[in-house]
Amino acid sequence: MLGTIRAFWNDQRGIAMILVAIMLPVLIGFALLAIDMSRASGLHNDLQKGIDAYALAAAAELDGRSDSITRADRAIDNLLTNSTKFSTSDDHTLARADLTIKYLTGIPASDSILLSAAGVDGDGVNWASTDPKAVSFAEVTVNPSGVADGAGAFATIFPASFIGSKDTIDIQPQAVAGFVQSICETVPIFMCNPFETTDPLTSKTIQQAFASGDTYSREFRILKVDSNPGPGNFGLLDNGLTSIQEGMAKGTAGTCYNRNSLTSKTGVTLGQVNTGLNVRFDLYQGSLKNNTDLGYRPASNVRKGADKTSNCNKYTVATDGSAFPLPDGTGYDSATGMTLPIPSNSFWTAYWAANHKNAAYPSIPAATDPLKRTNVPASRYDVYNYEIAAGIVGDKSKGPSNEVGTPACFKGDLTKADPSRRLMNMAIIDCKANQAKLNGHTAVKPDGYASVFLNSPIQKQNAKDDDDPEGTGAEKPISLEIVDVDGGFANNTLVDKAFRNEAQLYR
Repeated sequence: MLGTIRAFWNDQRGIAMILVAIMLPVLIGFALLAIDMSRASGLHNDLQKGIDAYALAAAAELDGRSDSITRADRAIDNLLTNSTKFSTSDDHTLARADLTIKYLTGIPASDSILLSAAGVDGDGVNWASTDPKAVSFAEVTVNPSGVADGAGAFATIFPASFIGSKDTIDIQPQAVAGFVQSICETVPIFMCNPFETTDPLTSKTIQQAFASGDTYSREFRILKVDSNPGPGNFGLLDNGLTSIQEGMAKGTAGTCYNRNSLTSKTGVTLGQVNTGLNVRFDLYQGSLKNNTDLGYRPASNVRKGADKTSNCNKYTVATDGSAFPLPDGTGYDSATGMTLPIPSNSFWTAYWAANHKNAAYPSIPAATDPLKRTNVPASRYDVYNYEIAAGIVGDKSKGPSNEVGTPACFKGDLTKADPSRRLMNMAIIDCKANQAKLNGHTAVKPDGYASVFLNSPIQKQNAKDDDDPEGTGAEKPISLEIVDVDGGFANNTLVDKAFRNEAQLYR
């Protein structure tokens, strides 16, 4: 009996079947898990690509205008109409209810700092906002299966319910994209915001001032200072050029500036600013004589009220009434650096009679008034454009000046003269609030950008310095008008031509 038992105990025939019977469920389980993990990875990749696309589409609309969030939501809705089926759970089609979308004013510096469902980070900073003018990031997340329809949930092959778990897996990819705006066509100087005050109740951004009509037809005079800049001043920006003169002449800084960050530049550049700007008026001074570079071409209308002694490299204003530049404004306020708006059509009487054969002023429309008013006089820029459109740039002024507005001094191709050459884009900075940052190569966020029109050439303060225009003699202020600004209140001419809008994934 014992021998029989011992023989049975030592008999190993058929043991493989037993081991296979025991291990088969385990092997099948691991195989199913591998298949499920592969499917989960594929679904995650598909969902992540979709969520990336939604975040980028939304972020591309966050340009700071009042309808930016509305447009961002619409962009996502348009993509959702593709009806892509992302889930194997009930053959699910991705819908808006499957997504959580938050708009953020910024994101934490580190990827390890996560935001709560409300958009608050671990330090208690709330990044979420519903203000369309403040947000610049879009965060898109796929909801888990317990929220709405659960687009990221799919049924597993592995029967997890046998071990007390769910037979679905939640996939929750997330993407954060931001709106990046840069400007590539701007001179390497900034202008202090003339509407900034120390009182938040009265201070205005340049966009607010433009939208309310406060900038229209005013003359702004800005002067370079090296310390304590404020309204009525301008300063320099870091750039990619060999000289400030090149940037002034060509209207570009030689680099693209981030819309939200500029770096100021110190140093005295007297002589480079005025000679660079004056090429637009067909004045080629100092080393710019006999220039043929098309980047230095004149404007189509270079009338500037020059007397009979002026020439291609020296500008003197006529004082005998035989020629008039675009007139200065009245009521100049040195605290803000600007004049009053043009009061009436009689403002143009002397200018028109002197430069256009004693003709009566034709009551030119206020074409660039942001409020589209019909009862206000034309601005200097309106008159400048009217002279070009009416074909009267070549009219001679009274003698002995006999000035005409057609350029004649440029040594290059004069057929390339351009009406927009007296326009340039310029950063506007709140100099009172950022005074400490403007003299030490420190990054500062601009208040905005403006398209400005040059009213007249820039001269030296002292007549004796006119013989050395590129020298260090003090310059008179730059006289200009503001024609357009960036942002939701603008006419959008500056944005369309100068800004580069891009959306970029961050997380």
